[in-house]
Amino acid sequence: MSDGFLQEILFGDPAFLARVLIVGVCAYVALVIIVRLSGKRTLSSMNAFDFIVNVAVGSILASTIVSRDVSLAEGLLALGILVVLQYAVSWSSVRSSGVQKAVKSEPRLLFHAGEFLHGAMRRERIAESEIRQALRSEGVASLEGVHAIVLETNGNLSVLTKGGDGPGVLVDVAGPRR
Repeated sequence: MSDGFLQEILFGDPAFLARVLIVGVCAYVALVIIVRLSGKRTLSSMNAFDFIVNVAVGSILASTIVSRDVSLAEGLLALGILVVLQYAVSWSSVRSSGVQKAVKSEPRLLFHAGEFLHGAMRRERIAESEIRQALRSEGVASLEGVHAIVLETNGNLSVLTKGGDGPGVLVDVAGPRR
């Protein structure tokens, strides 16, 4: 194996390394500016739609930095389009329940009033062991003190302990109430 071959494997083309450095720094700065202008919601993970946007932003950024076929201008345009579309959809979903229903799932009640809601758990593909894991993560040692467990729109499990009266924070959660 020659030294040139090993150098090519480890370092590649020095000109391309310079491109990665320059484009990487410029793309990062542009992303920070875009996120600051578009608001905190742009890179949040409040629901599945936001998660998809985050994955797409990461993919575009990576492609822009390491692909010889994507120019900085093309990558920044793609980032800009994605952020503008995400902004438009989130803006619209706050103002229209129809848009909100189209792009966001409902939180789902999985445990309530001392009972696992097995039908909801099957629909959401959540096992009792995963719920017990969430309880342990929250420092809850017993189901006795738990009022409800909710699968949120972002995939997290929320554990609500007993206390208080009325519907409270369960008002927008899908599932049976007692």
